[in-house]
Amino acid sequence: MGGNQFRFKQFTILQDRCAMKVGTDGTLLGTWVDISGVEKILDIGTGTGLIALMLAQRCGTRSPADIDAVEIDINSSIQARENVERSPWSNKVKIVNYSIQEYTNFCQKRYDLIVSNPPFFENASKAANKARTVARHTDFLSQDDLLQTAVKLLSKTGKLAVIYPVEQAQKFLELAEDFGLFCQRKLYVKPMPEIPTKRILMELGKNKLPLQEKTLTIEAKQHIYTPEFITLIKDFYLKY
Repeated sequence: MGGNQFRFKQFTILQDRCAMKVGTDGTLLGTWVDISGVEKILDIGTGTGLIALMLAQRCGTRSPADIDAVEIDINSSIQARENVERSPWSNKVKIVNYSIQEYTNFCQKRYDLIVSNPPFFENASKAANKARTVARHTDFLSQDDLLQTAVKLLSKTGKLAVIYPVEQAQKFLELAEDFGLFCQRKLYVKPMPEIPTKRILMELGKNKLPLQEKTLTIEAKQHIYTPEFITLIKDFYLKY
């Protein structure tokens, strides 16, 4: 994935001014997260607006769901707004240019779903491009920041959905319990059958419920997607 634009079945993502391009992590999260009964959604670090638009498509034009998408980088927020305006859901998705810390301080809403494909690099060399550093490193969105936001802005039955590499996912789950958030759904993602899990998608809530766990393998062999992955992405990818 890459280039100046990425075309999906019902919308196109322009991304020449965004530090982080359309990628598998965001696409997986946008297709996997449970949206049943959801009316108020918050997308943290929306970047191109990808996940917000995927959720808007899944909710449909007749759904009462509204989506607020927060982006700290000004150029990314401008481009995300453009992507939203070009889509069928311009009246359902609102892009706001704030850090999530600023937004949390004044936001009075309580969300049924908070979703984020967060940065996860810690103590690593920084990119020369400042916007890419912000998008990739935890300096501006730590796990603590994300969890503090969730505790304050989630409704009583609301869910927080994120995706992390395995090591960071384990740290996140341990930290989340200190904030009173408990994992309710978990998806282990393997690139291919013989390759270990590389990503974990998690849904957390304020209530401790029986954990639902599944494993998804993306490719059966190189360039051949598994039926399970195709089922997830078929409403979005042009090829399927």
